[in-house]
Amino acid sequence: MHGTHGGGDGPVTVHDVAVAAGVSRQTVSNVVNAPERVSPATRQRVQAVIDELGYQPNRAARALRAHASRLIGYRIRPNRPDALAAILDRFLHAFAEAARDLDHHLLLFAAAEADEVAACDRLLRSGAVDGFVLTDLDYRDRRPAAMAALGAPFASFGRTGDEFVWVDVDNAAGTERATEHLVAAGHRRIGYVGVPAGDRIGDDRESGWRTAMRRHGLDEGFARHAADSIEAGAQAGGELLDAADPPTAIVAATDVFAVGVLRAAGQRGLRVGPDLAVCGFDDTPTADVLGLTSVRQPVEEVARAMMAVLAPRLPGAPADLPRPPATRLFVPELVVRGSTG
Repeated sequence: MHGTHGGGDGPVTVHDVAVAAGVSRQTVSNVVNAPERVSPATRQRVQAVIDELGYQPNRAARALRAHASRLIGYRIRPNRPDALAAILDRFLHAFAEAARDLDHHLLLFAAAEADEVAACDRLLRSGAVDGFVLTDLDYRDRRPAAMAALGAPFASFGRTGDEFVWVDVDNAAGTERATEHLVAAGHRRIGYVGVPAGDRIGDDRESGWRTAMRRHGLDEGFARHAADSIEAGAQAGGELLDAADPPTAIVAATDVFAVGVLRAAGQRGLRVGPDLAVCGFDDTPTADVLGLTSVRQPVEEVARAMMAVLAPRLPGAPADLPRPPATRLFVPELVVRGSTG
């Protein structure tokens, strides 16, 4: 076991730390690898010396002893040509930072959707990773049960049932909040553009819109469904705007849809804000550029919560590492901009 001296001429060794702290080399090793074996006072004294000298334990040696790679696997998804959403990018950056803070890192891998569980099994058996992060979960998703059968530690961004570990965003609360914002602004004919029924996230977002509409006794007939693309959003928005008594506001299930609705409004000479209010979902950088009111998911908090709940379940995790609740649901916020007047 060795490290690199933070301010000296050579590597700081476990022996250097032991001498400076007045303890044995085994005690230093225990502080690094099994802190629960050391009294709090001694652990604090040794850790202070470690910090002062800049001692950095050898990662490979620690991994061998703990039978851990300190890597967490994540299957990357194919790019969509018209995708504006940067949600997964934000999530992965935040998760990588949260993992780093606990001395872990992300291993990104590619695999066909049908081969994801098999790819995870190969990585786990080879010792390449200690656990996994799952995203894009849907109804009847088989991955959580399959991962549990492999004995693989994992956490999901998306609800999987209380028997598994998950962190999620309350999508229904997001669209409900957006709709309430429009009602408060005086709108009574409020349209909705989203994906067809059967998509977990899409269904949740539509249910939030419907909940708010029913609360105020408003017409739910202004709903259109399409594939999540700018072109489809423009077509669906155009159908709503061409009605005999069109909506004065539209809630879009994604910023991608919302950009399409903005396009449809422009093609009909409508001013976004004064003539038509538009809300998106995901608060992408595009929303900021276009002045689009949008629902922002707290993905940075989600990422930190996922790492916190996954870490105690990974090989070599310290016994005293906090174990937060296995499930957690975050409420998104509405970022109001000029598109809603």
